[in-house]
Formats: sequence, C-alpha cells, structure tokens
Amino acid sequence: MVKCFIDISNGETAKLSDVPQLSSNDFRKIIIDEVAQGSRLSALFGHLLPGGKVLIYAVLAQKETASLLLLSSPVDGKYPALTPDCEQAHLFEREIAEQYGVFPEGHPWLKPVRFPPAGRSVEDLFGLLPGNNQCGVMDYFKMAGEEIHEVAVGPVHAGIIEPGHFRFQCHGEIVHHLEISLGYQHRGIERALLGGPDKRSIHYAETLAGDTTVGHGLAYSRILESLSKCKVSARAQVIRGVAQELERIANHIGDLGALAGDIGFLPTMSYCGRIRGDVLNMTAVLCGNRFSRGLIRPGGVGFDIDAKCIENLLKKLETVRMESESAVDLLWTTPSVLARFEGVGQITSAVCSKLGLVGVAARACGEAMDVRQDFPYGIFRFSHIPLSTWSTGDVFARAFVRWLEVQRSIAFIREQLESLPDGDVMAPIGKLAPSRIAVSMREGWRGEICHVAITGENGKFVGYKVVDASFHNWFGLAYAMRQQQISDFPLCNKSFNLSYCGFDL
Repeated sequence: MVKCFIDISNGETAKLSDVPQLSSNDFRKIIIDEVAQGSRLSALFGHLLPGGKVLIYAVLAQKETASLLLLSSPVDGKYPALTPDCEQAHLFEREIAEQYGVFPEGHPWLKPVRFPPAGRSVEDLFGLLPGNNQCGVMDYFKMAGEEIHEVAVGPVHAGIIEPGHFRFQCHGEIVHHLEISLGYQHRGIERALLGGPDKRSIHYAETLAGDTTVGHGLAYSRILESLSKCKVSARAQVIRGVAQELERIANHIGDLGALAGDIGFLPTMSYCGRIRGDVLNMTAVLCGNRFSRGLIRPGGVGFDIDAKCIENLLKKLETVRMESESAVDLLWTTPSVLARFEGVGQITSAVCSKLGLVGVAARACGEAMDVRQDFPYGIFRFSHIPLSTWSTGDVFARAFVRWLEVQRSIAFIREQLESLPDGDVMAPIGKLAPSRIAVSMREGWRGEICHVAITGENGKFVGYKVVDASFHNWFGLAYAMRQQQISDFPLCNKSFNLSYCGFDL
C-alpha cells in the first residue's frame, strides 16, 4: 500500500524524500477526506523544483493525535482544484496560481491575492494586461436590482491604519456581500528568506507582522532549532512564554479599548489605551524596547532577567490586572454596550469549521482550538493555560474571549516568574540539516502561526512558507458582514482586528 502522508510533531523535521508524492487526484482526495474528519489545512503552498516543475505541499493539523500530516503532489501546469470540496483551500490555491502560474481547474473564483510586481516569468492566469497588476484591479462580485448599490472603501482610510480595499454590495443599508482585496504591503519576505538563514533573517521574521514580533520570532526560531538539533534551556523557554503572553495581553487590551471607542464608550477606551502602554512598558523591562525586538533569538533569548527585574514585572503585572478589571468590567455591565456587541457579525461553529478560522475568531464560535494546547511547544508542554471559548460567534464573543485570555495570561505570567528555573538563556545554533522540511506552529495573539522551511543540499533555505492567522481569518470577516448594516463594519472589523502586512507578507 502506498503511504499517503507522513506525520510529525509540531516543531519537528522530516527528510524531503520521506514526504509522499501523490497524484493530483489522490492528493486531493486525502486532503478533502482528512478535513471532513476534522483535520485543518494549516498550509498549502508550491515549491519550484530544479527542473521547473512545481511540487505542491500540504500541512494538515490533526488535533486528535497532535500530529502534522505532510504530503505533496507534483503538478505540471494544472491540477483539479480542492476548493469546491474544501473551502479552506480557496485562498491558498489563488496564491499558488499567482506565484507559480499553476491553474486549479474548477476553482470557483480565481483572482490575485497580493498582486506581486510585473516582470516575473510566471504565466498570467488572471487575464491582466501587461504591467496592469495593480493592487485591487480585478473582477468583483456584482449585484443588480432596485436599491442595489456598491460601496468601495480604501485602500486609503480615514484612520491611521494599514491599507486594504473593501467592496460592499448593499441593498439599502444591508450588506449582502463583501469582498476584501489586499496586497498593498506585499514586501516579498518569503523570497527574501531564501538562501538563508543569515543575519537578516530573524529581522525579517520579527517584522512579518509588526504587532506579532514574538509570535513570528518564535515560529522562525524553532525552525532553526529543529533543523540544527539545538536544545533551548528551560529558563529561556519560560522567558519566551512570558514574552508571548505579554504580547497577547497588550494587543487584547488594546482591542477591547478600540472596540469601546468604535461604539463611543469612552471610559473603557481611554483606560485601555493607557493600560496597553503599561503592558508594552513591561516588555521594555524585558528587552529594552516596547515591541520585543531583539528578545527572541534562535537558541533562546537575547536578554536574561534578574530578581530585581522579576520583582518589577510582578508589581506592574498586579497593577495591570486590577486596572484592566476596573476598565473592562464596564463593558459587560453597560446595556448600551451590550446592545451594540450582541448579535452583530455572527458566525456559527459549522461555518467557522468550514472556513478554517483560527485563534480568537474560532474560539468565539465555540471551537476548542489553541496551538498551545493542541500542539504544545516550549513551556506550554509543561504549564497549560486554560482554553477560553464562547459560543455566540458575534462581536461580544470575540471581545469576551479576549478578556478571558487576558486574565489567564496574567495568571500564567505570574506563575512562571515566581518559579523561573536557573540556567543559560542561549544555546548555539549549528549547521542546518540538508534536504529536510521543518514545520513550526505557534499560537500568536490572533491565532495560529505556521512556518514551513525546506532546506537544500547545502542546508540553506530553498523554500520558506509563512501562514499568519490573518490569512485564515480575513474571509471570516467578509462572511460576518452578511446581512449586517454597513454601519456595523468598523465594529466587526475591529472585533477581528486582522493584520494587513501579516497577510501581504
């Protein structure tokens, strides 16, 4: 019997020669069957082989066994699309078509994803005129009829936010369909990582999404550690865990304040903005800056902490706990706030599973998923944070899950700082193993982050794939806006608070 896939644990590697290469039909069937049985498509990407052929790799996350399933399929120009029977693949297949000129036959809505610069030797599958691959220039879904109108928003917005284009099809004030077109911040980071690792690589990883420095830094660092068989000390693992949860707290508190601001509830908005700054200042105590740059490094962490630093952090943490409770509890006890949060932008658990949503957006639909629990790594293999879920799938649920996570992350940090083990904080990284594939998943504050690296015969990266949580969740925002008033869009958008640059790469 031909082996259909190999399975590895999170943060492990496999020989490239061990990854089965299946026919397009078998590849398609395995993925569809696995997803139907509860696995999730964490990554689907192309890899250019020396002869010019494209090999499509899939990484399936199987929660029940805490395993990552790897399989591949060589394609020559076209293959039967997965999307008609596996909705989770729709954006991945558009990305592969854009990057490699490989046509997914039967894809229902094939369009560009990031609009990379012209001049590449890739077949244009989208019918764009030469040199006319401008961001947002593509076909959009259209509606017709009495009182039907179209609203275009962005890429330049009224606030100081990242650029993205939103196209609404409305009947009166009600949104029937929203399409989101991004790519305005495409920097080519995956391509820049090829030939590495080098001195620049960790900096690329840290800036994949500017508010997720720790999440992407950890995912990248584990790639190098697994390929070089580097053992990270327990002390470094704890400091990494503390940094990751501080990043989660800062962003969640900031989001709760921003949600309050979107409905004009100024008390919580004002306090949360300041409290977020206090949490960022705690990060500065750890590493000298508020955004964790330079803290996460392959082999450990770039900074150690002493008893005085721990005492300082614990004191600040308790202040954050008390003040955030006072500020955020106002949200749950104010009828006018609940009237704007409850029932707005709902997504059911079934739709969530179909779309493959991750992180806060999924847990707010009642989905019990968290990489820290399902595919544990680092300190989370030994110290578990209780899962935070809600069942209503609306703005309230996405806000309340954030608040639950803030409280549990605070408790986790206190526990870890009070029992920090001794040891070094840095271990040397050796040469990377050649001709291997490594997969590293982390639970960023938005949700699952997945990095996949492929090394060549010299141990250098010949392939590198990044999937930020936002890549999975942008379509969730579009779905949440169906049958909502267009005036609810800012609130729904903030309740997801997805990354533009993390998507654009």
